[in-house]
Amino acid sequence: MKRPTFLQATGALRCLTLACVMAASSLGWQGASAQSAQSYPSRPMRMIIPFSPGGAADILGCSLSEPLGKRLGQPVLIINRDGAGTVIGVNEAAHASRDGYTLLFSGDAAIINMASGRKLPYDLFKDLAPVSIAYSGAQAMVVRRSGPFNTLQDLVKYGREKPGQVKFGSVGVGSAAHMSAELFNQAAGIKGLHVPYRGAAPALTDLAGGHFDFIIIGTSAVMAAVKGGQFRALAIMSKERSQQMPDLPTSLEQGVNAETGSWYGLFMTGGSPASAVNKVHAALTATVKSPEIVSRYRSLGGEARIMTPLQFTAYMKREVQKFSKLIRELNIKLEE
Repeated sequence: MKRPTFLQATGALRCLTLACVMAASSLGWQGASAQSAQSYPSRPMRMIIPFSPGGAADILGCSLSEPLGKRLGQPVLIINRDGAGTVIGVNEAAHASRDGYTLLFSGDAAIINMASGRKLPYDLFKDLAPVSIAYSGAQAMVVRRSGPFNTLQDLVKYGREKPGQVKFGSVGVGSAAHMSAELFNQAAGIKGLHVPYRGAAPALTDLAGGHFDFIIIGTSAVMAAVKGGQFRALAIMSKERSQQMPDLPTSLEQGVNAETGSWYGLFMTGGSPASAVNKVHAALTATVKSPEIVSRYRSLGGEARIMTPLQFTAYMKREVQKFSKLIRELNIKLEE
């Protein structure tokens, strides 16, 4: 996707801050506050994406930035802050100025970090203000076309008969792909051997080469390769079949009650003015519901979604509980 020049910026964008006139009278201060709220935003905003350029999160976030900026009346500049499993970028957003000018576009990786018990330099629910989920993506179980597994039951049968022999790949320890595969293995009653990679590209290259048996990954990453015949998709991991791959049965349809998926949403720095959060939420709602974003997200294998900040917070807390339980039961150690 071709980005406007300003979206290619990777250096830090220093947000300007408005000075408060502490000696103002109570009436004058109230008037200034009302005027500030009415004019927000009055300068460019930044959207931190805690992933490298070119990945799924970057593509999804950049798809939102321009139309969101138009609705807010100010440019939304993309800042990529990859590293430490999203911790670096999330931490920068969590400790930015509480003026409503810093956004964060992140997803389930931030939830898994909270669930892991890792020592983090922030509290997701105290230092960030959830705005809304924006994208919900389907995941598929994929194997190499020339491999021994033609159906999901072929793989499950093999895994049950030979514990520890089935190898599954992921895009890193504690990644959504890792957690999704562990949830599937638990539901299917099999024990697999985890083979982590640093990113989807090397993982899929080695899957094609037969270095491991399966991966559960977002359909946006593998849909073209599946349709092109390089890989075979055995199941869609959502509750219902995907509109993009309607002939692919769900895991549940094939006897394994495992539902997984991926998502990304928008946050602001905790303590940002409520009026700013509400204004960004309204602009995001209109953007996500627009035909161009609905079409764009569906072409990437997912759906555009919107929640209230309270709904989004409740959803994330349920996800933290789910992954905390899984991590404890399997004694998974996330990388520091």
